[in-house]
Amino acid sequence: MIYYLGTYLYDHVAWMSFMRLVHSISFRAIAGAITALMLTILWGGRVVLFLYRHGQRDMPRDYINLPATSNQAKTYGGALMVASILASVFLWGKLHSPFTLICLGAIIWFALLGGLDDYLKVRHGNSLAGLSESAKLVLQSTFALVFALVYVIEGILPLPPGLATELYVPFLKTPVADLQWLYIPFVVFTVVAIANSVNLADGLDGLAVVPVSFVIGVYGVFAYVSSHARISEFLIFPFVPGVGEVVIVCSIVFGACLGFLWFNCYPANVIMGDTGSMALGGLLGTVAVLVKQEFLFLIVGGVFVGEAVSSLVQDKIGVRWLGRRFFERAPFHDHYRMRGLADTKIVVRVWIVAGILALFGLATLKIR
Repeated sequence: MIYYLGTYLYDHVAWMSFMRLVHSISFRAIAGAITALMLTILWGGRVVLFLYRHGQRDMPRDYINLPATSNQAKTYGGALMVASILASVFLWGKLHSPFTLICLGAIIWFALLGGLDDYLKVRHGNSLAGLSESAKLVLQSTFALVFALVYVIEGILPLPPGLATELYVPFLKTPVADLQWLYIPFVVFTVVAIANSVNLADGLDGLAVVPVSFVIGVYGVFAYVSSHARISEFLIFPFVPGVGEVVIVCSIVFGACLGFLWFNCYPANVIMGDTGSMALGGLLGTVAVLVKQEFLFLIVGGVFVGEAVSSLVQDKIGVRWLGRRFFERAPFHDHYRMRGLADTKIVVRVWIVAGILALFGLATLKIR
């Protein structure tokens, strides 16, 4: 809304020429991040207290061999972060931009899906009583399929002809393939895989939110490069008019993540739950496609990839097919907890690894 108000004042009020700042992507990105950060912190205390009083608490699955502080019931606070993100996007984003609308659609759809899962867990008093795995996959794939069709069909998004279905790989300047209509199942897999990998990582205080902020920050940089004609030409990236609005969304999510960490740091009394983790994961998968950097997630999101792979190897291959365990528990952060490593040490080390991976991802801007 501020974008439209600023544009109107700039056009009609002579002495308010400074309102041209609303046309600057960098200004709106910084303002949006600060807004999301402040809203999350200012709303947080009241929201957490409200949720506690109304019994919106998560109960851990078991208490065996885990520190007592790790098993204290925490309230679901994903709605707080989602609300801050949506409010900030409405304030600072171009609401008529198809890129903004797609990002909003991803956040809202996955937040509602995660919210339903959290509601069922609270209602039945059991963290295993949420949506079934198949139901989640169907609902996640529904959004991903619609998004893929919107993205691939020419004329809906302002993409250069032929760009939508081209596949880019980090460290290479040119696309490695044009998948044509095969790009649709690739998009579905990418969005669903990234959404679930982030969801799996939300298991310790502050474990997921900081790596998410690193990943979304890196994708914001790539979106800015792709939106700038001269910079994209210099770095040999495809120029995508209008994708700069993704920068605003990424910056806002970055600010909201920092604000949420205010309450989610150890010892936390609030967790993202599926509402927050699915919303962030679904948005990350969507942004990865919009910026044409799907495989970049294997680098910058290496922490989430590791969480997902460890769970897949343990549950699907080890337990179900081979009848044995490869880890004491999956995903991998629980494996180290079972071996006696302190929660705070696991979390900080994951942050360090995530930061290093983010730097590697940024290096692919030039090392190509």
